[in-house]
Amino acid sequence: MGILDSFRRRDAEREPEPHRGYYSLADGLDGSHYDDWDERLDQVDRYVAERESEKRWWRRDYWRDRRKRWWAVRIVAGIIGLFILLVAWLAVTAPLNKSLEPIAPPQITLLAADGTPIARNGAIMDEPVDVDTLPPHVVEAFMAIEDRRFYDHWGIDPRGVARAAFTGVGGGSTITQQLAKFTFLTPEQTLTRKAREALIALWLESWLTKDEILERYLSNAYFGDNVYGLRAASMHFFYRRPENLKPEQAAMLAGLLQAPSRYNPVKHYERAEERWRLVVGAMEDAGYLTSTEVSAMRPPPLDVRLKNDLPTGTYFADWALPEAREREVGEGGAYSRQTLTTTLDSRLQNIARQITSNAPLGEAQVALVAMRPNGEVVAMIGGKDYEKSPFNRATQAKRQPGSTFKLFVYLAALRNGWDPEDRIANTEITEGSYRPGNSRGQYSESLTLMEAFAQSSNVAAVRLLGEVGSEAVIETARDLGVSSPMTAGDPSLALGTSTMSLMELTAAYAGIAGNEFPVRPRAFVQPEQNWLERLWDGPDSLSSRTHAEMEGMLRHAVNAGTGRAAMLSVPNFGKTGTTQDNRDALFVGYANGLVVGVWVGNDDNSPLAGVSGGGLPARIWRDFMRQATGAAPAPRANPTTAPDPGGPVEPLDVPGLGDIPIGDNGRLRLGEGEVIYSTDVDGTPLDITVGEQGVRIDSERIEEARRRAQDRRPEETEPAVPDQ
Repeated sequence: MGILDSFRRRDAEREPEPHRGYYSLADGLDGSHYDDWDERLDQVDRYVAERESEKRWWRRDYWRDRRKRWWAVRIVAGIIGLFILLVAWLAVTAPLNKSLEPIAPPQITLLAADGTPIARNGAIMDEPVDVDTLPPHVVEAFMAIEDRRFYDHWGIDPRGVARAAFTGVGGGSTITQQLAKFTFLTPEQTLTRKAREALIALWLESWLTKDEILERYLSNAYFGDNVYGLRAASMHFFYRRPENLKPEQAAMLAGLLQAPSRYNPVKHYERAEERWRLVVGAMEDAGYLTSTEVSAMRPPPLDVRLKNDLPTGTYFADWALPEAREREVGEGGAYSRQTLTTTLDSRLQNIARQITSNAPLGEAQVALVAMRPNGEVVAMIGGKDYEKSPFNRATQAKRQPGSTFKLFVYLAALRNGWDPEDRIANTEITEGSYRPGNSRGQYSESLTLMEAFAQSSNVAAVRLLGEVGSEAVIETARDLGVSSPMTAGDPSLALGTSTMSLMELTAAYAGIAGNEFPVRPRAFVQPEQNWLERLWDGPDSLSSRTHAEMEGMLRHAVNAGTGRAAMLSVPNFGKTGTTQDNRDALFVGYANGLVVGVWVGNDDNSPLAGVSGGGLPARIWRDFMRQATGAAPAPRANPTTAPDPGGPVEPLDVPGLGDIPIGDNGRLRLGEGEVIYSTDVDGTPLDITVGEQGVRIDSERIEEARRRAQDRRPEETEPAVPDQ
């Protein structure tokens, strides 16, 4: 220990070494030393600040500082991260496979059940093109006028934009940008849309080859005349496949893309020729054609053979088209044209059009739906004139069904144990806030359910709703396929104050006709369910007793109730409906495998003048069914053989003064301000109408009778050939 102490003492006695710039902050300093030290530090800070201010951000020494380099790296990383997020966002909002899909719905031709074309809707398209199979001059024509540096840029071409601005030849957008625009974006002209267009173009260039981009561009571009894609355009304007296009033909097609309507050669050939010369000049400037070839070229003649003489829409076609779009595409893929056969019966459709056209509607509108009990729609009239008003009053209009809704009320009662012979009060309702009345103020002590349904008693229906419960009535309507809103607890529900479409109402009656429900109206034939599918998810049905009782009430409503104007010689079933103030008049019924609903009303919901469900709609229904099913009107008793009824003859024996028999094969009907005489000429029904507008005769029927007579004349004059 002593030796160590001696060394320590010697070290302490040594002279201190000269300081090397370090100062003690605690020993040997007073207040003045602190002030001096602060002044020196301030001088250093001022010096550093002056030096930093001399640096500029564009000079190299400005970025030599480590902290600034760190911030620069962070900014660059943020920009890269933002770009990655943008690419991810585009991948979600603008999927790449969208560029493989047509930009417009392809053309669909709808046929009636017998193969008769009824409508053609959609764009004219064809299969995509393959760049490898196209002649070089076809691709060069589009590149020369639209994007000469297509194979050299990355989706955006500043040089092309500058050239287009100074020369007026070519477009400011590249082919990739145009593909991005009409595939993913809207045609709006905004900076935001242009920015998205540029981003999508870069994205397409990074994922697709140049040939793939060009193929998708040529297969989707619009060429005018409702034609999309090079293959369809080549066939439409020149009736030639794109693989066989001549240079002058390719140049004209390439010139259409800038303004397809303005340069449409079918309508404006002079403009198209002027544009064609510009394309040919661009091909020469780009080196694709020599001056000799250009001098020898002439504007190509058109060869338009495919013409569309079908309407783009009808009431039925507009209703069927959404279902047609959902069906599987053909072998040609998404670009293929489709021809689909519908359930529409052209014969029944013509009958419906003729009957509704001849009906004395005045200013009112009319709608008719005819379907089979399984829901296959065979005829549809959505209004008096589709060209004037394509609004479909059979499927789109939501109107009150009136007393036709009583079907659900009485069926709910039958399902809950009531019997058609059970009685219900038919006296006037004098208590409560809701006090409906019967038509013409006719009341009685009581009626059976059969009688109340046939006479369409309002007070009986409201009382029956109260007995059964609105929930049971709504449940019955839902079971039959009614999906429109219905208010529980509302007594006016019994009188049909809830709204629904005629199609929906007719489908509910179809469920009774076939005793299978709910019935889904459809425009295309559906495969029948096998026994396992019917067992697992088959339709519901009524018990045989309940079904027979409901059909008995529907038939009694026609034979002895408000629907007598719809009587036929075959069993027919139906119900009339008239809403408050005669705003809607309906008749819905079925016979011989057809379920038909008829509505008459004004679009502005104004009252009808003297029209009720048992009048004009019932007669339209009867006339349609008479021709559609071959069922003659209900036969009248021969007055020479009929027994004496033993009582007075009431006016209601001839409802609406219609169906007055005249002769063996004729009858007289009194319509609204006119008299209609119906007869039969050589098996052809003929109506002669006499009214304020004079005498109207169906000339087509007369011509048909004349043709039949001429067809029989050779057979009558030709001598019989004896048996060999």
